[in-house]
Amino acid sequence: MGVSSMAAGSDAMQLQLCVFDLRRGQQEGQELDKILFFYPSDCPFLTQLSLIGLCEGIITFTRIFSPEAACEVIEAEKHSHVFYEAEPDIWMVLVVEKSKDDEPVWRCESLQGVLKEVHALFKMFYRSIYALLDKQPSGELARSHLHSFITDYLSDFQLGKKVQMPSFRDSLKERGTVQMLTVSREVAIEVQSLITAISFCCNGCDSIILFQDLLVSTTLPPDETTNLFSYATLRLTPHALSSSTSSWSYLRKGNSTPNLSNLTLLNEHQSRSLDASSLGQNGQRSSIPRLLQRDKWSKGKDGFLVPNFSGGESTPVVWNQQMEECKYLCVYQQKGITVVMLVPVSSLANGEQEFVQVKKEFLENVAQRVTVVEQKLSRGWGGENAYHVSGYRYLLIDRDRSVSRATPTGKVTTLTKESLLYLNKLREEVDIEKWRWHRDNPNQEKELEVCIRAKNNAWVIAKVTRGKELYMVLEKANETLLYATDAVEKFSNRYCEGAFSMEY
Repeated sequence: MGVSSMAAGSDAMQLQLCVFDLRRGQQEGQELDKILFFYPSDCPFLTQLSLIGLCEGIITFTRIFSPEAACEVIEAEKHSHVFYEAEPDIWMVLVVEKSKDDEPVWRCESLQGVLKEVHALFKMFYRSIYALLDKQPSGELARSHLHSFITDYLSDFQLGKKVQMPSFRDSLKERGTVQMLTVSREVAIEVQSLITAISFCCNGCDSIILFQDLLVSTTLPPDETTNLFSYATLRLTPHALSSSTSSWSYLRKGNSTPNLSNLTLLNEHQSRSLDASSLGQNGQRSSIPRLLQRDKWSKGKDGFLVPNFSGGESTPVVWNQQMEECKYLCVYQQKGITVVMLVPVSSLANGEQEFVQVKKEFLENVAQRVTVVEQKLSRGWGGENAYHVSGYRYLLIDRDRSVSRATPTGKVTTLTKESLLYLNKLREEVDIEKWRWHRDNPNQEKELEVCIRAKNNAWVIAKVTRGKELYMVLEKANETLLYATDAVEKFSNRYCEGAFSMEY
């Protein structure tokens, strides 16, 4: 089948990612119409159709036995196929090449998290894939937007000519959650005062405030906070603005339309779709805004971030799911603090022209408050290792609030490969156990505790209770189980308000 041709291209990419609509291309000769996106774009035409045909067959077959929850993952000899139904009958499938080692290096839930994140970000800017298909039933508009958006998203995973997905080395990270900054009561009062001033000045807008890459406050619901936080840490924070790549891959070079001379029939079809969808009503060519392109935000002299996307309006617009309305994305930054504001489009009668006045009022009435908060946060900031706990390598997740906290990346690198592989395998088992429990007991939370003594004498621990999860690695630790449980107890009492304690 198509998946056997993973390395057909000269770049020998390690993955394939496709988006397709099961409702489309049902008649013979129209199969091409169901493909909305395929990566890599120079993958042979027959390989693309073969992979999507295989995936469609698997989905149809598994729905016979599980109509409400079709296939999520298929493990083949050389590849893992991760499925995600992004919208009804619109599927995203990620195919990754397995390692030659005996130990699995991927965790399927983590790979599915990549698909969920890029789709959530896509919806934040474009409402949904359905909305674009309804706007232009031929599918050209959806294809062109998906092509530029997902391609730019994947650029963050680019390593030379290959794309590196999250692996066992990322087992102490959790995609789809926010990382909070703990502040004192005094600072919390100042932050609340700042939020009130922002709302009053900017037409009742919602906002999130970040310090470095950590969330300080939000007025949005959890899901929308997570999406905006993800975008901010990818492209808006000081760290994101200062990070630059030494080389640009073919994914980010030049035009978004592939070179037709090197592509197959399908790529010609996709390119025609891109060209057709980029023409305005009067036949004038207009580019699709590349909202996830790197290095396209810059800080102006007044502190506001200025977008410089390839096409589109000068001020990006996001879709607020809760209020079901469009809002302008306005970003102000001062040293380590980033204020992301969502100003309702409906509140500005003259559209972007009124933004000048909004920014002026912000600078006059709010900017000084931002300075005060930034100074107080900086004084209390412990640096990138602020949440390091000596002797522990941990990941703490609060599923109800979509919040996580973890050992700093620099400290995680001190763990041995064997410890991380054990942790990755344990997390995979916990994911499976949670899925089974939720299937059989949808209204009850799963509780479990697992302690494993690895071959390298490290303790690898997982504890799940009441919507909270704790994953931990203890290297160079005492060999007794009592030592491991006591270490978890001490950590829980001191850093988790006793959430994982035996007496809780």
